[in-house]
Amino acid sequence: MLKNGKVKALSLSVLVSLAFANTAHAQVTDEDISQDHLSTDQVVTSGMGLKGQRYSTLETINTSTVEDIRPVWSFSLGGEKQRGQESQPMIKNGVMFVTGSYSRVFAIDARTGDELWQYDARLPDGIMPCCDVINRGVALYGDLVIFGTLDAKLVALNKDTGKVVWKKTVEDYKAGYSISAAPIIVKGNVITGIAGGEFGVVGKVRAYNATNGDLVWERPTVEGHMGYLVKDGKKLENGISGGAPGKTWPADLWKTGGAAPWLGGTYDVDTDLLFFGTGNPSPWNSHLRPGDNYFSSSRLAINPDTGEIVWHFQTTPNDGWDYDGVNEVISFDYDDKGKTIKAAATADRNGFFYVLNRENGDFIRGFPFVDKITWAKGLDVNGKPIYDEAHRPGNPMASADGNKGSSVMTAPSFLGGKNWQPMAYSQDTGLFYVPSNEWEMEIWNEPVAYKKGAAYLGAGFTIQSLNEEYIGVLRAIDPKTGETVWRYNNYAPLWGGVLATAGNLVFTGNPEGYLLAFNAKTGEQLYKFNTGSGIVGSPVTWEMDGEQYISVLSGWGGAVPLWGGEVAKRIKDLNQGGSVWTFKLPKKYAEVSSIAKN
Repeated sequence: MLKNGKVKALSLSVLVSLAFANTAHAQVTDEDISQDHLSTDQVVTSGMGLKGQRYSTLETINTSTVEDIRPVWSFSLGGEKQRGQESQPMIKNGVMFVTGSYSRVFAIDARTGDELWQYDARLPDGIMPCCDVINRGVALYGDLVIFGTLDAKLVALNKDTGKVVWKKTVEDYKAGYSISAAPIIVKGNVITGIAGGEFGVVGKVRAYNATNGDLVWERPTVEGHMGYLVKDGKKLENGISGGAPGKTWPADLWKTGGAAPWLGGTYDVDTDLLFFGTGNPSPWNSHLRPGDNYFSSSRLAINPDTGEIVWHFQTTPNDGWDYDGVNEVISFDYDDKGKTIKAAATADRNGFFYVLNRENGDFIRGFPFVDKITWAKGLDVNGKPIYDEAHRPGNPMASADGNKGSSVMTAPSFLGGKNWQPMAYSQDTGLFYVPSNEWEMEIWNEPVAYKKGAAYLGAGFTIQSLNEEYIGVLRAIDPKTGETVWRYNNYAPLWGGVLATAGNLVFTGNPEGYLLAFNAKTGEQLYKFNTGSGIVGSPVTWEMDGEQYISVLSGWGGAVPLWGGEVAKRIKDLNQGGSVWTFKLPKKYAEVSSIAKN
């Protein structure tokens, strides 16, 4: 067992498991990654496929059998580091890899729940994560397990031992940079964004050679900053990231513009494009930076070979509410009068759901997916928001003392109609399953100046619920019509991911601790199991030894508990935790399924 570089003796069962893991086909190949959305015996990408649809073709666990699933093992992440557990499990050749809070990685025997090894990053005292000390998972490639750390490093570990193979500093954590998202592997490169928009960083997407960690290209996501390729150890300029310095930014604000692509990306092989979302512009006080502030609060299509921005779509120009634009972009096709539309969908923190042409970024349609939006009156024909300026927080310079602008009540709150928690798309129903929240905020602006490593907001806020009975809402949304087909209301905010399966099921978890399963067509709740702590991770399913398994991390935390006000009162009694729960059906179902296949 490896902890902080110290190797402990392995038990016989662990040695047997490691020997099993070293058999043929144990390494993760480019084909494994590209076909992950079709495979059933592994999960080797964040999103269960590069497109991020979070859909499985497995159907042994279905609407008729799900009530009989039961936990078969639970693994504790241990220690006192019981903060939010937002990781998605990855499974290859009978071994599960998960990350935990404070930049930890665990390898677990997927059959028994036994720990194979553990790696704890040595984090410095001065890390500055915005929104809890979470980590959302690893990337797998070859015999490497690759993840990002809260001090803005990429670390590659040997999958069998947990020992460091290579380590790269991506950015300076002392300036506010960090990494919390799972990297993505495309064409042998590990591609990562960075977090830190609340500290006036410059957003960037970077590609590294997954085998040795060498930098391949860098793409800044703030207009005016230079991107480059690396060849033979030399940086080759590959163009300003769309426009001249200061074109949509006043003065020198672009130099500390934020726009951090902190959630990570997806990839579409049909168009050969990476899709990354970008965060809020810095500072939050929009009166300091008149203009659209490219490429903040946007979705970017990026050439995976060069880092070139091919197209962009900005959801909230001159963002004054911290609505970001990082939420996942999911590629999907649909039929329109006999024509196949290559589309991409994204549900924004600003409360609007967007359907785009993923080939060129053109706006197809957009519609509200939450009950209340006040900051905008709607979207125009190009998908740009029609602002209601009465709901933009006021300019402090217009106040009597210049210290605080007029406050406004705005919906949704800055935590968003949907935040990081990934939605799922079912290829059977054609619906997106969106974990959303109904809340609003009082927000006001304040003067602020940039200082390296200091919070750079220029705003204050309080959050409150819109309803006494619920905040969270799981919605089944038709992307062709905007119709909400069904909804499930949850008392506490929803902060975990969603899984859809060919068994006509939708799985998610809630802060109250329950793993929940719903009929994908009707929304009928079919199963619930309390894991002992709130679920803010993303469930997965896979097949092993002829049986279908479901796994999810349990451990309450993330951004929601960090904020005060009425929402904090609603969740104050929820307990922290840190564990992986794995479920399956009794053995008899595997036997029946095997007979049916034969």
